[in-house]
Amino acid sequence: MVLKIHGHAVAPLVRLVAEVCREKEVPYELVNVEVYKGEHKTPAFREFQPFGQVPYIDDDGFILYESRAICRYIAKKYASQGTPDLVPRDPKAEAIFEQAVSIETSNFYPFVLGITTEKIIKKHRGLEPNEARLSDLVNNLKAKLDVYDVILGKQEYLAGGSITLADLFHLPYGTIVFEELGYDLLEDRPNVARWWKDITARPSWLAVKAKA
Repeated sequence: MVLKIHGHAVAPLVRLVAEVCREKEVPYELVNVEVYKGEHKTPAFREFQPFGQVPYIDDDGFILYESRAICRYIAKKYASQGTPDLVPRDPKAEAIFEQAVSIETSNFYPFVLGITTEKIIKKHRGLEPNEARLSDLVNNLKAKLDVYDVILGKQEYLAGGSITLADLFHLPYGTIVFEELGYDLLEDRPNVARWWKDITARPSWLAVKAKA
C-alpha cells in the first residue's frame, strides 16, 4: 500500500513529511484533513492523533504521528533508496546528527514558530501581534543565527559534510520567516545564506514548497 499522509496540503509540517518522502523516493497519498473546519479536532481524527494536530501517517496499518518521528521512520525504513544517510548509521555520525537536530529543536524552531504565530496565526484568529514579544523573538533568532554562521563556516551542513534531516527540518518555518514574511536575517550571515540557498534549492523541497 502507498504511504498515506493525513493532513492539509499547505500545513508546514505536512509539507516537511512530503519533502522527506520525495528525498527518499517514497510514493505517498495525501489524505486531506479540513483543518480550517476543525476536522483535526474531531474524535475520529484524535483516535489516530490524540493531540489533534497534522500530520500523521498510515503506512499499511502502522500509524505514526509527530513530524520529526515520521521523517526519521521514513529515512530509516527506506535507507537504501533516494538521498543517502538522512539519518546516519555510523554511531558517531548519528550522535553528531542528533546534536544537529537538537540545535534546530532548541535554537531555531521555537523562534520561527513564535514569529509565525505572531504574524500569521494571530491574524487568522482576528488578533493583533504582540510587538514586544515579536521583537524579542526576532532578536533571539538573530543571536542563534550568529552561532549557526560560525558552525556553517566550518562545515557544509549542520551535521557535517552531508545533508541530513537536521537541515531539512528547518525548511517549512524558515521559508515562512525568511521568504513569506520577508525577514532579512541572512545577508549578514554568509555561511547561513550559502547553506539556506543550498537546502531550499533541492527539487524535493521545490516540489512541495507551495503544497504537499
